[in-house]
Amino acid sequence: MSRTAVPVPASVRAFRRGPGLWLLLLLVLLLQGCALSPAKVEQARRQLLPYPATTPPCLQADHCASPSPLLSLARQAALRSTAEAPVNAVTLLDHGDEALAARLNLIRGAHASIDVQTFIWSEDDVGKLMLDALIQAARRGVQVRILADQMFSFNDPQLLDRLARTDPHLQIRLYNPTFHKARTSPLEFAAAIGCCFVRFNQRMHNKVMIVDRVAGITGGRNYEDRYFDLDPAFDYVDRDVLVGGPAAQAMSDSFEQFWQHPRSVPSIALRDVNALIRHDQAPFPSWQPPVYRQPQAIARIRLESADPAWLRTRLIAPSLLTGKVSFLSDLPAKTGHPGKRHALAFTRRIMQMIGQAHYEVIMQTPYLVVSRRSRKVFTHLHAQDDPPRVVISTNSLASTDAFAVYAASYKHRYRYLEKYGFEIYEMKPQHPVSGPDSMARDLGLLTAPPLAGTSRRSKPRTGSEHAGLLGLYRHHLEVPLRSHPDSAEAQRFGLHAKSLVIDDHLVMIGSHNLDPRSDHYNTEAGVIIDDPRLADAVRGSILAETRPDNAWVLAPRQWPTPVLGALNRRLTITSESLPVMDVWPYRYATDYQLKPGCGPLRPDSPHFHDCYVPVGDFPDVAFSAKLILTRLITALAAELNGVL
Repeated sequence: MSRTAVPVPASVRAFRRGPGLWLLLLLVLLLQGCALSPAKVEQARRQLLPYPATTPPCLQADHCASPSPLLSLARQAALRSTAEAPVNAVTLLDHGDEALAARLNLIRGAHASIDVQTFIWSEDDVGKLMLDALIQAARRGVQVRILADQMFSFNDPQLLDRLARTDPHLQIRLYNPTFHKARTSPLEFAAAIGCCFVRFNQRMHNKVMIVDRVAGITGGRNYEDRYFDLDPAFDYVDRDVLVGGPAAQAMSDSFEQFWQHPRSVPSIALRDVNALIRHDQAPFPSWQPPVYRQPQAIARIRLESADPAWLRTRLIAPSLLTGKVSFLSDLPAKTGHPGKRHALAFTRRIMQMIGQAHYEVIMQTPYLVVSRRSRKVFTHLHAQDDPPRVVISTNSLASTDAFAVYAASYKHRYRYLEKYGFEIYEMKPQHPVSGPDSMARDLGLLTAPPLAGTSRRSKPRTGSEHAGLLGLYRHHLEVPLRSHPDSAEAQRFGLHAKSLVIDDHLVMIGSHNLDPRSDHYNTEAGVIIDDPRLADAVRGSILAETRPDNAWVLAPRQWPTPVLGALNRRLTITSESLPVMDVWPYRYATDYQLKPGCGPLRPDSPHFHDCYVPVGDFPDVAFSAKLILTRLITALAAELNGVL
């Protein structure tokens, strides 16, 4: 796709053609929207020279690193690897405490370098904890680099001023900063949309952390409490993967490409931060230990991250060694030149994986908005004589944090079910995760079949394979993902994991939301692993979120007469095909809940309606502005699909 082919809303195009364009250009000039002069950047650099490290770095070869069994496992895998036969240690990080403890353990064990790349870095407990850990590593002499997208990261110029003076081994860059500033005011936000919509809308969505070029974590988590089960009101169900070995070197190479890209701006070159550094004559501000909102939870995670027994049980024992691991990332050039095919490496590989599926696609995405490229792939799959089964775990309106995106999915229910053959399960916001028995069934470890049937694997598992998988992923059976709420005001959950399992052996875990924004706007990254053991674990984890206690199932409406059903079907198809004024209120399908005493059935089962009761299009959502706006966006804002 060429640069001019990127979809831009009509309102923005009209604004550009009218007198508003000149007003915006004047506003941009008033905001001094150009980059800083090299002289000012150099002046800030000289201003920082008098500020050495507060304590001399450790002179030992390992910079006084703490023992890290995770890094040891990664180094062992790297030593066993050859160019012809690579070996990677892989650990699935399905739970927030494990994902955070793994990061802290790797940071404390780093010998030489730590690189962190993320979309969001908040100033809450997780953001403070990670930043403090990285600063302690920098003070030991480890080279620490943080690259964060500017839109939702480090929006406090005073904080960046302090960090620039904290330790010379710590460097921070912000990707694609609006008007070359750390903080974007509402006026600047509006100006950026009007004058520079395409560039402003292109974000770095990669989530990667690499330690010593030998161990790396990638997946869906940003640095904010809700991604690690620490937000008391709303948490995400998310997924990362820890990889040690040659694949981590590929992560490091990708990070370097982004770090050196012109859109990655050092903090001292940001206009608001630069001004503070040049004019701040205050004494050197030493870094103080953070004050946490949840000190007990933070203390517990710190202890776990340093506890060899806990690490061995929760992270080392469930790991596996495998050779077929590939890390892929879109290039930073994707944002500058969307038409360059090589810049879309990760996006293209995902489409190839889905298009080559033989019998099953298990997909988990928070935002079910199918891009133009994906439509072709799924249409082709469903048109086959024996099409693969496509199971999708996604958000409901009640669980999503982006109702505008949900509206785009809601509009196309007929297309998704009939043209693509999707089985769609929408997450409930306040329900417990399945217990050990049901999780084990989902992993295929017990005799009872998993929800919606077993996959059509060519070879059944042996008893030893059953036992091995149960031992490998026993922490999935012991640690609940979600707890049961005590009231309607209890903690809510939303889905944020982005994963694929193809044909029982091919797994993708990364940042790609499998939507148009990830296809065309954001840069994305992740790993593709060809291993039946990991596929079993990820498949089971996804299917656990589709069980009746965790999700509603989407199925065609049942009408009292065939005539009414046929009429609604025709009106639905006609209304959905309209770019605007899609006002027919009855979608082709609605959400269903399993009746007590019935077992789970697939939506295409002839007995489905005997065991399921309809609960409406938006269960657990009261009549509210959220519901009204969802309806309005469905009817009037189809043109925003590419941006969403």
